[in-house]
Amino acid sequence: MRGEFIGVWSETWREIWLPLIDHEGVPEDIFCELYRALAPALRKQPSVEALADIIDSPVQSREALEKSGANDFAGERALVGFFESAHDELEELGGDELTNRYFNLLAAFIDKFSLRYDLRRPCALCPTLPGMFTSLVRELDSLSTTDQNIAKRLRDFKEAVQDLRLGQTEGRVANCVMKQVMLLEAVAAASGKLKSTDLAALCKAIDQWPHPAVRQSLLSLYGFASDFPGVRHGTPSDGMKRDIDMRDMVAMSILLTGFTPYLESRLSPEAIFGGSAHPTTSMAPVVPLTVAAVSASVPAARPTGLLSRLAFWRRE
Repeated sequence: MRGEFIGVWSETWREIWLPLIDHEGVPEDIFCELYRALAPALRKQPSVEALADIIDSPVQSREALEKSGANDFAGERALVGFFESAHDELEELGGDELTNRYFNLLAAFIDKFSLRYDLRRPCALCPTLPGMFTSLVRELDSLSTTDQNIAKRLRDFKEAVQDLRLGQTEGRVANCVMKQVMLLEAVAAASGKLKSTDLAALCKAIDQWPHPAVRQSLLSLYGFASDFPGVRHGTPSDGMKRDIDMRDMVAMSILLTGFTPYLESRLSPEAIFGGSAHPTTSMAPVVPLTVAAVSASVPAARPTGLLSRLAFWRRE
C-alpha cells in the first residue's frame, strides 16, 4: 500500500486532470477554480496579488497546477482537503456531469495506487484501518530521523522481522517480540523527561493514559515479554502455556505498535488517522483586513473575475 496522495501527486496530471478536461464543453476557467482550491494546501502560501494573477488566467493556473510537486504541500491532510473541495468547485462550474467524471477518476486513482482511503458520495475521503496502521509505521519512521536511538531500535526490529524469511523458528519469533519491546522503550524515553529504562517503569511514569486499564494492558504485554522464556530472559516460567509462534509475532507486532502514540507526543494522532482538516480551522488561512473587506463585498451569486478569486480567502 503506497498509502497517501502526496506520494503519487505527480501521477494525478495524467490520471485525473487531463482525462477530466478531455471532453467537449469543459469550462475554460476550470484550472482557475482548481488552483484556487489547491492554494490552501500549499506549504508556502502565495500573496493575495500573486494568487489573483494566477487564478485570473486559465493558462497560468493550468501551468501552476501541472508544475506543483509533493514538496509544495503542507501535508497529506491538506492535500486530501483539496481533493474534497475540488469536487465542490467542479459542481459549481459544471454540474453533475463534471463532478461525476471527477468522482470516477478519483475513485480509479485510489484503486490503482492502493491509497489509504474509501471514497464516498458526494466526495468524502474516509481513512481506512489498514491505512491508519501504515501511517502509524510511517510516522515512526519519520520520528526515527530525529532520534538516533529510535532509529537503531527500529532498524533492529525491522531486521528481526526480515529474518523470519529464513525460517519462522521459535527463536526468530521471540527475537521479533524482544526487539519491538526495545523499540517501545526507546520511543517512551525519547523525550528525555523520563529517567526510567525499562518499559514497565516508563509506562508508570506517563500520565496521559485515558484509564488505568489501558496502561495495565501494556504492562501486561510487557509482563508476557519479560516472563516468557527466550524473549527477555532465559529462565523457565510457570506462566508458559505453549511455545511462541507466528500467531504471537503478528499479534504482538500490531498490539505493541498501537501503543506508541501514548508513549510519544510527537506522533500526531490526526496525521495518523488522515482525512482532511476542517476548512474552518487549520485549512483556513489568516485573512488580512483588506482582503476580508473585499471578500465581504462579494455577492451570493457566483461572481467572476478578480473578486471571485479573492473570495477564496474567506470561503466558509
